[in-house]
Amino acid sequence: MLEFLPQYPPAFWPSALASVLLIGISKAGFGAGVGVIATPLMALTIPTAEAAALLLPLLIISDFMAIRQYRSRFDKRNLAILLPGAMVGVAVGWLFFDYFRGHEQILKIGIGILALAFVLFQLLHARLVGMLKKRHPPVAEGVMWGIVSGFTSTLAHVGSPPAMVYLLPQNLPRDIYVGTTIYFFTITNVVKLIPYAQLGLLNVGNLTTVLLLLPATYIGVRLGYFLNHKCSDRWFNILIYGLLALTGLQLVTGFDVLGLLR
Repeated sequence: MLEFLPQYPPAFWPSALASVLLIGISKAGFGAGVGVIATPLMALTIPTAEAAALLLPLLIISDFMAIRQYRSRFDKRNLAILLPGAMVGVAVGWLFFDYFRGHEQILKIGIGILALAFVLFQLLHARLVGMLKKRHPPVAEGVMWGIVSGFTSTLAHVGSPPAMVYLLPQNLPRDIYVGTTIYFFTITNVVKLIPYAQLGLLNVGNLTTVLLLLPATYIGVRLGYFLNHKCSDRWFNILIYGLLALTGLQLVTGFDVLGLLR
């Protein structure tokens, strides 16, 4: 099997293992979207499109692992509003990826900006929740946030903030909110296989790497369930968002920001 394995730089495997573990932990509900660091972290070591393509099958697998915990606990109306917009967003992301695929630096800067925007969103999260009074946003607003979520999810698997902006004001019960987001991203991620396949990103070498990283996905999900019942995620989130901010700065500026920590 290793003969089909691409030649990766030495830093790839530590970043890939860390990324996949964090995806699993996040999908289990521990840490508010910490899996968002996966694509930016891997994009430091390999081309951006390849990083996104490697993570997509692992995201789908972890989605199906997590979805078993929620089964029928989701809001059908919200899914019916968000998903059509997300499909449009995936199509726009597809065109963006196709157009800028030969411009690696532009893609890295884009991923870095999304990473920094996510950190900013999390810093303002508490204030935003306070400002977002309980209400039922109109359908058009849900479709719009669905488009943004589908677009950012296609580029860097960073689709949670737009979906959160739409869902949070509704004050859904926690299990319904989590279940709705899991079903939303499971379906969105499966649809993303179409543009990724058309762009030639899902090749034998990538699938071999996915198989090698698969156990880490399962370990991450199980670890997330354990931490969810045993620990507060406050300090864990602070650590991950700090790392994500440094990663985003490095992608945007090209300066080895993380090297300052070594």
